[in-house]
Amino acid sequence: MADNQPKKTFKTLRSLSMQDKVCVVTGAARGLGYEFCDAFLKSGCTSLAVLDLVYDEASQAAEELAQQNSTDEGEKIDAIGIACDVSSEESVQAAFATIKQRFGRLDAVVASAGIVENFPALEYPADRMRKLMDVNVHGAFFTAREAAKIMIPQGSGSIVLISSMSANIVNIPQQQAPYNFSKAAVKHMASSLAIEWAKTGVRVNALSPGYMLTKLTRTVLANQPQLKKTWENLTPFGRMGDPEDLAGAIVYLCSDASKFMTGSELRVDGGYCAI
Repeated sequence: MADNQPKKTFKTLRSLSMQDKVCVVTGAARGLGYEFCDAFLKSGCTSLAVLDLVYDEASQAAEELAQQNSTDEGEKIDAIGIACDVSSEESVQAAFATIKQRFGRLDAVVASAGIVENFPALEYPADRMRKLMDVNVHGAFFTAREAAKIMIPQGSGSIVLISSMSANIVNIPQQQAPYNFSKAAVKHMASSLAIEWAKTGVRVNALSPGYMLTKLTRTVLANQPQLKKTWENLTPFGRMGDPEDLAGAIVYLCSDASKFMTGSELRVDGGYCAI
């Protein structure tokens, strides 16, 4: 192209914009939850609630996200941090009461808070398994239910439950049976709630990532290079995913671009489950 010719302006679908939408993400002070928040802000969202267990961490993440995504036009990003223990129904209720009071509505909620541990099934401590189920399963349900209480009266909203490819396959070589069946529960929870709320205008879908190179997994794998190599070899793409590989998927599921999609699972796993 000659230098004197105007550059082509690229456009995206308006339905993919998160402008004017109030977005909420649990487990958002770090990891994939943080990346989901960043994706929303980069897609035009200016009203965001960052939920995590520790208030200082949630508040700091909200401040960082707002600063990183501020524009020269001076558009204000209203990002707040809220302490929320998703395993506690009362804590989730209090968090969503704060969100409703602050923003007045709710358009997109991502239940991203979750934990994983590796124990052989015969040796898995019962108290640790109960905690995992409380966070991964009960936490996702409490989050979806409180979101729906706000969304149903307004007649619209998108809820995304973060499941995992582990809902569909058994991971190797690590042993993590309770994590796997907790994510299978989350996947089916999304389908069940989607049907129950379909006629209300509220959509519920599941997003199932494969092996992702978050800051946490990078730290874990730093001393286990063979495990990283095993995961990469088992993934048809031959690599682990980058967190930003999920950005388009989460924006799609939470935006109007997926307005006829509910009760579905979107896998982003480098082809792992297709083997």
